[in-house]
Amino acid sequence: MFKTIIWATDGSEAADHALPTALEPTGEANGSLLVVHANERLGGGAGGVPVLADEVDLQRKLETKAHDLVESVVNASFHLVSGLNGDPADLIADLAKESDADLIVVGTRGHGRVAGMLLGSVTHSYTSHRARY
Repeated sequence: MFKTIIWATDGSEAADHALPTALEPTGEANGSLLVVHANERLGGGAGGVPVLADEVDLQRKLETKAHDLVESVVNASFHLVSGLNGDPADLIADLAKESDADLIVVGTRGHGRVAGMLLGSVTHSYTSHRARY
């Protein structure tokens, strides 16, 4: 059974749709859910500039979501991973290793392979990380 599950979210509707998939095995194994968001930053300087203009609001939203899950008797915690010019998939995979996670659940917008390659996708990036993780 899965004891530690990561729900990697960017706050999008697609990511929200993946939450029930992450919650199901958590309840079955009395496990814990790590709500993880990758704070992508661009450039150098003093920590760089967040990729998303509403990053602070998004972090608050996800912290509130984790709190709401705890209130509904889910062992959940919010984790923010960040890095300069880093790939979100790498940041999330690193946390998965550190926390000895059994499963990573990520929502997808449903782009096909070509659109996913052109537009980029954290979900598609996990395919290349499976061997490392």
